[in-house]
Amino acid sequence: MIIRFLRRLARSTSGNAMMFVGLGMPMLVGAAGYGVDTAQWYMWQRELQHSVDQAAIGGAWALVYDESADYAKRAEQEFFGNQAITEDFASEPEIQLTSYDGGAANSVLVTASVTRQLPFTGLLLSRAVTVTASAQAAFKSGGKFNACLITLRKDGTTFKVGGSAHVIANCGLGALSCSDNAIVIDGSATVETTAITTCGTADVPPDLEDSVTENVGEDALYDAYGDLPIPAPTGTTPDNTKKDYCVGNGNNAIANLKPGIMTGGYVAKCATNFAPGVYFIDGGTLDLSTNATVVGHNVLFVLRKGAELKLGGQGGGGSITLSPMGVEIASQKGFAGEDAERLARMLFIEDKTGETEPAQHQVNGNSRLNLEGILYLPNGDVQVNGDSGTTTKLCFQISAYTLDIRGSAYLRTLCEAEESTELGEETPTVRLVA
Repeated sequence: MIIRFLRRLARSTSGNAMMFVGLGMPMLVGAAGYGVDTAQWYMWQRELQHSVDQAAIGGAWALVYDESADYAKRAEQEFFGNQAITEDFASEPEIQLTSYDGGAANSVLVTASVTRQLPFTGLLLSRAVTVTASAQAAFKSGGKFNACLITLRKDGTTFKVGGSAHVIANCGLGALSCSDNAIVIDGSATVETTAITTCGTADVPPDLEDSVTENVGEDALYDAYGDLPIPAPTGTTPDNTKKDYCVGNGNNAIANLKPGIMTGGYVAKCATNFAPGVYFIDGGTLDLSTNATVVGHNVLFVLRKGAELKLGGQGGGGSITLSPMGVEIASQKGFAGEDAERLARMLFIEDKTGETEPAQHQVNGNSRLNLEGILYLPNGDVQVNGDSGTTTKLCFQISAYTLDIRGSAYLRTLCEAEESTELGEETPTVRLVA
């Protein structure tokens, strides 16, 4: 009887499931417990990572807008403002200013951790589990670019300084060209400036490398005068074209010129006085390279129909003194509002309407140039040669298609940075890099 019962029990399978459940229960409970704890760790890590990300970004933005800002305080505000689940047991964030990608102190690094013992893993581990997260946000400050010597062509080498030329322009040099070597300054030339800015690259001597900002971006730089309204003659504008403008003989000859149209240019063959107003040079050359004295205050020259400009070159006792209209005179000449303010600063404007080939303009040596105002020559290749330069403390600016300063040229402009032409604006950026 007993033997038959044992045989039936051995052949029975009705209790196998219960046995396997019993044997597997510890593993099932362990897996479930570990899964719950792992989900908790993952949730902590996600919240912690989001908090340090926002802290790093907030600290970086604070420095973008103010170099002296308390970036750590701003980062802490962002960190604790994004805490919820881990608020009660997260560590204080560690915040520091670090260097990134060759820069200096140009990123904010934030690190934090949470440490806590969970019910299930606490039975297996003798210590609490620590979850750590860190974030690094690199930043680049924006700001405006200004310059007083600017080239406007968008490609190629457009700004050259060579030979033994000496340039003093602490108000800055700029080139809209996005090509390599957009600006080239030979090692034998001397350039004194605080800023060199280009969409492309600049080849400069070692002592100028710290002043260079390269690869700014095509959209960041622009021609500040590209939308400037170019004055044009009206039906009442007098035509003052003559064959000979000089009155008198020898050294006593003088040309007293009045605003209006001068077809075929003007060559200063004697002492010349320009009365205040607007002069339209229709073709030819405005040649002010006389040995005599040329004076024009409150004037604006509009170069039309391919007219070219020549300043200096005859030496001797010649001098050229020119200054722009100013707002009051510009208003009297029929310009209003913002147009009057912008044109008031102009000394020469090139009307490039219909012109395809760049005009050739020269600023030559052996004369005293006292220029004030802006030379806006968007379709002009400007060469500065010889011993040309300014001899008084005046502020003049050049915005030209290209600019080539060569030989023993001496070019000095004493504009302050805030007086110079707006060249572009760089948008500040902040991005997570780690």
